[in-house]
Amino acid sequence: MPASDKHRHYWRRVLRLTVALLGAWFALTLGLSVFARELSFQFFGWPFSFWMASQGALFVFCGLVWLYALLMDRLDAEQDAPRAD
Repeated sequence: MPASDKHRHYWRRVLRLTVALLGAWFALTLGLSVFARELSFQFFGWPFSFWMASQGALFVFCGLVWLYALLMDRLDAEQDAPRAD
């Protein structure tokens, strides 16, 4: 495969990964804001909707960032891209 085709294929995969994770982030944010009020039971003394909106979302967002870094590292390794250590 010529270098330009490899480069195009790499960036297509990067774009697909980025769009997928941003879509998950958007769906989570929208889902929490729309459906949070319906989760109305107590969780450690706080309403569960409050906990999900304030704490649970942060854990998921951090997980998405970690997953993006892990998957990009693997993708870069497949393409023999230099590491930014």
